[in-house]
Amino acid sequence: MRALLLLLPLLLAFTAPTKPTRIIFFGDSITQAGVQPKGYITDLQDMLIKQGKAADYELIGKGIGGNKVYDLYLRMDDDVLALKPDVVVIYVGVNDVWHKSSYGTGTDPDKFVKFYEAIIRKIQAGGSKVVLCTPAAIGEKTDFSNSQDGDLNAYSQLIRDLAARQNLPLVDLRKAFLDYNLKNNTANKDRGILTTDRVHLNDVGNQFVADQMWAVLK
Repeated sequence: MRALLLLLPLLLAFTAPTKPTRIIFFGDSITQAGVQPKGYITDLQDMLIKQGKAADYELIGKGIGGNKVYDLYLRMDDDVLALKPDVVVIYVGVNDVWHKSSYGTGTDPDKFVKFYEAIIRKIQAGGSKVVLCTPAAIGEKTDFSNSQDGDLNAYSQLIRDLAARQNLPLVDLRKAFLDYNLKNNTANKDRGILTTDRVHLNDVGNQFVADQMWAVLK
């Protein structure tokens, strides 16, 4: 009897159901659309189903249109920390650049880094792992003639530097999109390859982002 009692915790450990890995995708309108049919989060879920891994992961989208890095910081407690995720994928930066010209707003580089670092610290303090993403595109021309290429490249480098300094996984969507367009956008179009409007993803773009993220998340 004593031997059975000693073995019981071990037996329970082998038979207890495994808790799925909860992943939150934290971002702007691109992530908000990611939970729709053919969105990148939905595509990720479909990939998991095909691989027989759907029960191993819980994917949650927390994107709000127009959000910049400080918006993510302000809603982090309710939308992320309260859900106790295992992993948080931060996908932000397009509006911090795009809105400078479209709305006269945006986020200065030094403030962008400070808010981003504060988000990382707070998520890690809650016990979650963090994955960073660079913003993919504001225009798909391959000759760097998109009007905001300079800023988008600079902000993407800020995120790369953050990932390197803090030894965090990085999904470098900016580089991946540029490489893809160099091969597939021979007409140098500003949209229609991976995006619908230079920024938001079409079906091919959503699947492409899902593939890039899965390569890191898995």
